[in-house]
Amino acid sequence: MSPSPQEPVPTTRRPGAPLGIPKALTGISGLDELTSGGLPRGRPTLICGSAGCGKTVLGLEFLVRGATQYGEPGAIFTFEENGDELAANVASFGFDVQKLVAQKKLVVDHVQIDRYQIEEAGDYDLDGLFIRLASAIESIGAKRVLLDTLEVLFSGLSNKEILRSELHRLFRWLKDKGVTAIITGERGENTLTRHGLEEYVSDCVILLDLRVQDQISTRRLRVVKYRGARHGTDEYPFLIGDHGISVLPLSSLLLVHEASTERISSGNAALDQMLGGGYYRGSSILISGGSGSGKTSVATCLAATCTGDARALYFSFEESPAQLIRNMNSIGSDLSTLVQKKQLRIISTRPSGFGLETHLFTIYQAIEEFNPSLVVLDPITDFAAIGNKSEIRAMMTRLVDHLKTKGITALLTSAQHAPGVISDSANPEADAGISSLIDTWIVLQTFEVAGERNRAISVRKSRGTAHSNQVREFTLSNRGLSLIDTYRDAAGFVTGSAREAQQRHDHANGGSEANNGPKKSAGRQSAP
Repeated sequence: MSPSPQEPVPTTRRPGAPLGIPKALTGISGLDELTSGGLPRGRPTLICGSAGCGKTVLGLEFLVRGATQYGEPGAIFTFEENGDELAANVASFGFDVQKLVAQKKLVVDHVQIDRYQIEEAGDYDLDGLFIRLASAIESIGAKRVLLDTLEVLFSGLSNKEILRSELHRLFRWLKDKGVTAIITGERGENTLTRHGLEEYVSDCVILLDLRVQDQISTRRLRVVKYRGARHGTDEYPFLIGDHGISVLPLSSLLLVHEASTERISSGNAALDQMLGGGYYRGSSILISGGSGSGKTSVATCLAATCTGDARALYFSFEESPAQLIRNMNSIGSDLSTLVQKKQLRIISTRPSGFGLETHLFTIYQAIEEFNPSLVVLDPITDFAAIGNKSEIRAMMTRLVDHLKTKGITALLTSAQHAPGVISDSANPEADAGISSLIDTWIVLQTFEVAGERNRAISVRKSRGTAHSNQVREFTLSNRGLSLIDTYRDAAGFVTGSAREAQQRHDHANGGSEANNGPKKSAGRQSAP
């Protein structure tokens, strides 16, 4: 209600009053966050893009979500597909359009326009369309409207002045009706739409794009303009999945997630001691090392600790579930029992089968369905085949931030010296891609001594903990992961058979504890 003449107009926002223009929630995952609350309520929004990029799906989902989740009936006007075709095409997303029509939550009107009739008639206006629109809106009290697609409506018009005038009339009519409208439009060669006019009369313009690179297709979404509201201006990947559209913006940009002080075991007491008490719950962990260094074994040690209500979700990009279970059984990790108890779920896929966004969406979806307390990705360096370093970093940033927001512990394994991703080398840029996002970084190494190859483990960093600075030998056997106390002789760090031989020699000759090194200590603790 407008203030009375005696009542001063407020100059400051009341506590709790909404900022900016009123908005209509879309119900589309990620899009409401990207637009800070949805599409402009009571105003038209233009969705433009090339064929097959998802314009109709986005528009239909906006109306279906409005009718089913927000109590806002919708009117769908299609100029290409009839009602039955439209209902059949979106049924795969779980949208039962015919049921909603029967419940009077949606109305579908197929408007067939013959461009040749328009050319012969000469004059052209939208009065007939306005009558049909008004009738449909009033029949169910529609709050949302979809017009799909605008090019068909104006396909026979070559007169730019008439086209501009009728576009203005259409958008003004929709505003006067107070409906939140989505209009879809085909993209032009050098313009957002074929006519190059619709974007100027729309209050909000969203551009959808489908591009193919290295035989992998990726869909992108960008909010080109949004009058009266702040919004994300970058390109954001989106997917069309089993439940419609999901946009993947960077979440929690302010880094406001909680930081737990609770510790969880790594699955090995000696490693817990090196970490100053284990991992922090909800932290991010990176296990890096060369091929055969034991990355998967260290990862499954943590996964095998899930008991009670704890659950682990394991994404394996190199081994099938059966192969992983068999291989880990050789070191005493009984993963099959955890799988049977539904405390562990193993999902195996080839990274080259999909784009990065599809993998990220699959991970998000699995997390929502399984509700784990631990997520393992083994190994993330396999994504180098389908993305460059910056793209992989963006994916990992989204994932790590998402997991931290939910308080889920994340463990990532990485093969060292993978091209363009992570390398345990002297080059600082090699580590800046992923390791800077990580709370705890454990490095595994293999090296040859006296004709045999041995393994070593060290904690490169662990935020918030007084962790060991030692490099310790470890072995893998049917008893699991065993860390061996550091042993040094005059030549330095000794491992394997050489260590055993030197220990026997020192013992026979009354070797001192100084030669044997600190057998009963985790080593000097380094500052966090």
